[in-house]
Amino acid sequence: MPVGALSFSLAEIAARLGGDVLGDGNIRIFRVSTLATAGEGEIAFLANRKYRSQLQTTLAAAVIVGPDAADGFAGPRIVTGNPYAYYARVAALLNPPRAGFAGVHRSAVVDSTLPDSVSVGPQACIGRDVVLGENVVVHAGCVIGDGVHIGAGSVLYPNVTVYHDCRIGERAIIHSGAVIGADGFGFAPEGKTWVKIPQIGRVVIGDDVEIGANTTVDRGALEDTVIGKGCKIDNLVQIAHNCRIGDYSVLAGCAGVAGSVTMGEHCIVGGAGMVSGHITLAAGTTISAGTLAMKSVNESGARLSGVFPAEQHEDWVRNAAHIRRLAKLAERVAELEKKLKENDTRG
Repeated sequence: MPVGALSFSLAEIAARLGGDVLGDGNIRIFRVSTLATAGEGEIAFLANRKYRSQLQTTLAAAVIVGPDAADGFAGPRIVTGNPYAYYARVAALLNPPRAGFAGVHRSAVVDSTLPDSVSVGPQACIGRDVVLGENVVVHAGCVIGDGVHIGAGSVLYPNVTVYHDCRIGERAIIHSGAVIGADGFGFAPEGKTWVKIPQIGRVVIGDDVEIGANTTVDRGALEDTVIGKGCKIDNLVQIAHNCRIGDYSVLAGCAGVAGSVTMGEHCIVGGAGMVSGHITLAAGTTISAGTLAMKSVNESGARLSGVFPAEQHEDWVRNAAHIRRLAKLAERVAELEKKLKENDTRG
């Protein structure tokens, strides 16, 4: 076990996180690993049935399994209804967040009064009338504009920028390079030129939200852009002005959401998925990776997919040529059906 690493017995883990311990509950765990690579002091998990055979060969000190796989491993194990979520909680238990510093770094520029429990890193800049909750951590190089409120326990990693008056809830995690509250893309045409529309709304982010590196969330033009509680947003995601993202929704990397989109709760947008502006997605809507959603979805739990699987280039060129002729082919089929119907009538 590495020097200084946290460790817990299997029984201690179950006492904190729930689940049933089978086998030796005193065995100590310091790290989470995969079934294929785990060894002494490491706990693995089975969340996908196709890896079940690895329960017979793994060298893990213990495993996390569902009830249907409880008899598949002879060693110590924790049985739980959701092994994947349980693994995530064990990993968090063994790897608590580290601030890396305490207090306010001497190079930080702070124009607001902060609680003693707040940590502010080097070269950070905090404007006027900023409200930071207890145990907020602001890493190096962050810029927090005037009038921003950030809830207790939130962490901003290096070089995050939060523009003026934005609101971030409790226990948020904002990763490096994210920009919260930049101007939305609002311009009014006037002849050949474009007149900038002031973006006077805010960004309001709920509790327990995580936002990935280099993601941007634009402020509203008039009303606020709202990210609901529990949302998880990956790296390099663009959320435009006036969007409302429902609670517990998930957006994977490189997704893009145009302005004034409303998503219900528990929506999922796959990697590089795109959502056109001014539409509404019902609760539980899933947009597959690489898919463009252009119309509102009113049916809860709907799944949209609109991308062809990759194929050899020569096959793609041939199929694309056929697709270009589909409209003419449809016209010919309609004409033939009409003639057949006329012949049947004469007969």
